[in-house]
Amino acid sequence: MSKMTTLNVRIGGSLSTFVAQAIGEFGDYDNASEYVRDLIRHDKARAEQAAFEAKREALQQAFAQPNEAYTKTSFEDVISRNLARRNGA
Repeated sequence: MSKMTTLNVRIGGSLSTFVAQAIGEFGDYDNASEYVRDLIRHDKARAEQAAFEAKREALQQAFAQPNEAYTKTSFEDVISRNLARRNGA
């Protein structure tokens, strides 16, 4: 089970009015916590979608390269290169 985090947020003015309209008897949410959790879920989904799109774009660029742009690399060379990157070389 994941760790629970408590947030205290103070809002005023038009933001407070907006939140008040979103919660309660005529709003979409029962309380402000439910509203904030939904906002966080949407923002998380947006970030995940952006990461997916960036990876998709990188793959599309890689597959668009002509075969001559690629070089054969051994398994050992890939491991060595990745170890060197990890160790800051």
